[in-house]
Amino acid sequence: MSAVPNITLNDGNHIPQLGFGVFQIPPEETALAVRTALEIGYRHIDTAEMYQNEEGVGQSIRDAGLDRAEVYITSKLNNGFHKPDDARRAFDETLQKLGSDYVDLFLIHWPLPTLYDGDFVSTWQTMEQFRQDGRARSIGVSNFQIHHLQELARETATTPAVNQIEVHPYFANDEVRAYGAEHNVPTEAWSPIAQGAVLGDPVVGRIAAGLGKTAAQVVLRWHIERGDTVFPKSITPERIRENFAIFDFELTDDQIDAISALDKGEAGRRGPNPDTFDYIPA
Repeated sequence: MSAVPNITLNDGNHIPQLGFGVFQIPPEETALAVRTALEIGYRHIDTAEMYQNEEGVGQSIRDAGLDRAEVYITSKLNNGFHKPDDARRAFDETLQKLGSDYVDLFLIHWPLPTLYDGDFVSTWQTMEQFRQDGRARSIGVSNFQIHHLQELARETATTPAVNQIEVHPYFANDEVRAYGAEHNVPTEAWSPIAQGAVLGDPVVGRIAAGLGKTAAQVVLRWHIERGDTVFPKSITPERIRENFAIFDFELTDDQIDAISALDKGEAGRRGPNPDTFDYIPA
């Protein structure tokens, strides 16, 4: 059994706080990587239409002999399909690729405020339909800034179940996290180890050495103790196992504060800025 705690979402559903991410895992390698994660004990898989590996996620669950209800699956809407009819077709395809009649959590991947006449509200209203018909147990957003969340609050009836944003010690993104906490929108942290950049930080290294843990384990534990959901990615079985072994130790308040003090603000951001990001896959 997994030692992973659950977070209760604002719609009453529960999400495992630690998951396995499949971003940048090639489609042909996804099923094996996810199968390895499932064997280790992960029960939360984070994918997306743009990752092009939803089929591998679904296949791995079947190969592992697990009941669909035992695994929490998140996927995200492709940036090219924000218009309501396009979103409906894309969502149908997601379910087909996963081999499931529902997804546990479906997200708008990026707000894309410079595209679609700045309209992500109609996209969200379309996703509300997915939740109403039960094919998405929860719906949320990814990479939304505070003003994007405020617009949804003004214009729609459903509060996002989560906001998945870039968060790591070099970019703590605490203003967006604080807004989410105030409005019952839990944060999910992507790029949790800053694409590996934070692992060589001497502050993290000293804490890890003192605990007899790896730098990655310490940083992932920092995320967990701050209350965020996190889903590290790897295709190496040893590292997949290592990333799961973060529930047999705790950080002190001083250690958490020392890691948090590494925040560089906007200069620490490694991914695109959601206010200007406008990528649509070819």
